[in-house]
Amino acid sequence: MNECSPFQTVFISGSKPRLLRRGNHNKKLCKKHLECHWESMSASYANFGEKVPYIPTRVLQGSLLRQWFAVQIRYRFEKKVAAQLRDKGCEIYLPLRTESHSWSDRQKIVATPIFPGYAFVRLDSSGTERRRVLETAGLIGFVGFGKMTAPIPLHQIENLQRLQKENARFSMHPFAKAGQRVRVRGGSLEGLEGIFLEHDKGTLVISIDAIQRSLAIEIRGYELELI
Repeated sequence: MNECSPFQTVFISGSKPRLLRRGNHNKKLCKKHLECHWESMSASYANFGEKVPYIPTRVLQGSLLRQWFAVQIRYRFEKKVAAQLRDKGCEIYLPLRTESHSWSDRQKIVATPIFPGYAFVRLDSSGTERRRVLETAGLIGFVGFGKMTAPIPLHQIENLQRLQKENARFSMHPFAKAGQRVRVRGGSLEGLEGIFLEHDKGTLVISIDAIQRSLAIEIRGYELELI
């Protein structure tokens, strides 16, 4: 929308877009409309807290805003739960890494969860998908703080997916939240954001706040920029 235009488009649920002339009355109408959207969402997000700096503020036209949430799963049931959720049509992300397991007579490469006992699901605010997720055998529940659950910022999920896509070498790291935030410039990890630990041999730490877990990536040779 052109800021200099004397008109603005207002979407009202159940009706076609209306072109209205700017003015105090219309500003009040827009504000009231946005507040109604927020109130209608808060009813669906009654169990969602806001411990991470990501606040859902709107409903996308024609569909509900989809966000990532962490779920806790019984130990060693991660793959089974992920398969059940996929069969239900849910969007599930279970980060895996390959490990070499050796026995006296053989050696085997296996895929194991990066965060044992956790996975991530992408849901809308309707509540229908949430119930489908909770009705999964082996799933304990949504991860939250007290009785509240919070959405995971999209960039944290994208960081994990980038590491897997590029087969970057990483290791588990104690949860880190404080420090100088940087972004990688250039190379296969361009755009990756995290906390730079200069004292720890040039290590970049990425974290998932909701489950209090971190991964460390060695970034020697990469160019960094402050965020």
